Amino acid sequence: MDRPEEPAPIGYYYSVRSVYAYLGAARITELARQSGRKLRHLPIDLSQVVPAFGSTPFAERSARRRAHQFEVEVKRWSDWLQIPVVLHPVHHHGDRLLPSSCVLAAQALGLDVDGFSLALLTALWRDDRDIGHEDVLACIAKDCGISPGAMLDLAHSEQIQKQFQQCTEKAISEGVPGSPTYIVDDELYFGQDRLMFVERHLTLEAGV
Repeated sequence: MDRPEEPAPIGYYYSVRSVYAYLGAARITELARQSGRKLRHLPIDLSQVVPAFGSTPFAERSARRRAHQFEVEVKRWSDWLQIPVVLHPVHHHGDRLLPSSCVLAAQALGLDVDGFSLALLTALWRDDRDIGHEDVLACIAKDCGISPGAMLDLAHSEQIQKQFQQCTEKAISEGVPGSPTYIVDDELYFGQDRLMFVERHLTLEAGV
């Protein structure tokens, strides 16, 4: 007998330094689990993706607009979802390449990439840890039951670091507006506030 075809994975575009990715991370992980789908983690460089979509880069937005998007709205979502957020983490800005490469390395090695990614976002936005630092990344991996050596070795490889740029280029070619963006059966859903539509899509596909 032929095995039933495995459902297509959910494409998960996000920046490892995105607060909105953090706010949606646990829910997209659970939705994927409930629907029997894998998450395909696609970390991206928002400094390339946002202007390519035609949006104003973050640094060029007015202080008033930034304050509304990343203070008022984040606080509202944090309260609503009961997910703690440090609004102005000291380590918000920093290296994206190594933590993104760690996500890709964990995925390539068949490790618990869903758990590691959630822990990575939590480390920054709840605990204000420096996720660009190798020792911090190793500690996060250990807390997820991952032996960090192989993951970090692969994360430093040219092959994996090139994948980070390839994910960014793929996001641009697919018209990804920002972080997080979920691709389900070629349907694009932008923002953790659209996860209700992702859930509806998965439910309808499952015939529930």
